[in-house]
Amino acid sequence: MADATPEMLAAEAHVYGSPLVAGLVAVDGIVRHGLGSIGPTPWNTFGHAAELGDASSHFVSVNNDTLYSVAPLDLSAGPLLLHVPDTGGAYDVLQFVDAWTNNFAYVGRRSSGTAEQSWLVAPPGWRGTAPEGVPVISSPTAVAVILGRNYCAGPDDIPRVRELQGQLTLTPVDGGAATGLPEPDPGVPGDLLFLERLRLWAAAFPPAAADVEFQRRFAPIGLHDQGRSPYLDGPPEWAAALAKGLAAGRERVEAATAGADDATGEWAANLHLFDYNLDHLGPGTRDEPQWKIADRRSAYLSRAVAARAGLWGNHAYEAAYATTYHDADGVELTGAHAYTLRFERTPPVGAFWSVTMYGTPEYLLVANEIDRYSIGDRTPGLVYGEDGSLTLYLQRERPTDAAEFANWLPAPEGGFRPMVRMYQPKDEVLDGSYRLPPIRLR
Repeated sequence: MADATPEMLAAEAHVYGSPLVAGLVAVDGIVRHGLGSIGPTPWNTFGHAAELGDASSHFVSVNNDTLYSVAPLDLSAGPLLLHVPDTGGAYDVLQFVDAWTNNFAYVGRRSSGTAEQSWLVAPPGWRGTAPEGVPVISSPTAVAVILGRNYCAGPDDIPRVRELQGQLTLTPVDGGAATGLPEPDPGVPGDLLFLERLRLWAAAFPPAAADVEFQRRFAPIGLHDQGRSPYLDGPPEWAAALAKGLAAGRERVEAATAGADDATGEWAANLHLFDYNLDHLGPGTRDEPQWKIADRRSAYLSRAVAARAGLWGNHAYEAAYATTYHDADGVELTGAHAYTLRFERTPPVGAFWSVTMYGTPEYLLVANEIDRYSIGDRTPGLVYGEDGSLTLYLQRERPTDAAEFANWLPAPEGGFRPMVRMYQPKDEVLDGSYRLPPIRLR
């Protein structure tokens, strides 16, 4: 792109770099402020949710099925010893995500079982010796995050999960203090802060070699400059072009995010949305062609869409997600109407499934009078039809019929996008032969 303008390069840089920036801003937020009900969590320790996600959880597409644990990792001082307790067969997963939002390892029920286990989490290029019998998980970047999810059947099940959380630990092997993230210069204008973060963090946490080569194209817009930020006092017309390009890049990602939905009302299962990790596939991942996006440039856009609509989601073989913005007639979903979702056959899974309600465009859980944010096979009192079918009611108004109330998933006043989650999906989900039913206007 020798003839690319600064505006064009900035737009492309947003698509390419938004996962890194969004992910590390979220990690920094966890360290400083916490995540939802999880309080501030220092580097290389676990923070735990004491309650299920609700409307106060300001995190994109947060689930309401599991209790979260989170550990921001800074491996610059050396590896960490991870201890995982025995969950007694209950579903759990520890998902390892690098600075670029690549899922590079999984530990848990699907991948390593539910027995007590230990792992060594090592920084890039580590050449040490692990304790005898302890397998190694190598992180592609010095900063990463572990997302833990433990199945929780509801409020009465929280004490069991809290006991497990207390046994989940990280212990430094070599000692040493975490260095954390490089700080952007506070003098950089707000509309160029994205580029400053991308400049600093891409240098501190370099991606795979092929991506490093791709990044060379961004040299004309200052992303390879070292030392003092080029965005502090660049020519006004250059800065304006960069800001305009970043806005165009954001629009491109938003359009691709919305475009993932089929306006005919079919669910977008996004079975390969998180298949953008092409280079660092460790324990618990599936290093197979069908779980890699073949074209690296396409992977960049998929990665940006994933970070925008479902930051830190799993590969589909761990948990499959499906979303829709439209009813069966192709009309956008809104709380101004009432809908049904009828399952002739509920989703085939090895663990469990749910439908969660999110308002648009923020993709946050929806506050409602009964504090129900998701519904699924763990929901008590569901009413099934005599033929075994299950009809859910998606609407803002509280149903007056008792059976409909039992199967009610409250909707917001405005637009919404429900998400079906299928934990440990069976092959018929992954190969597409199982199809979710459309949402129908009542």
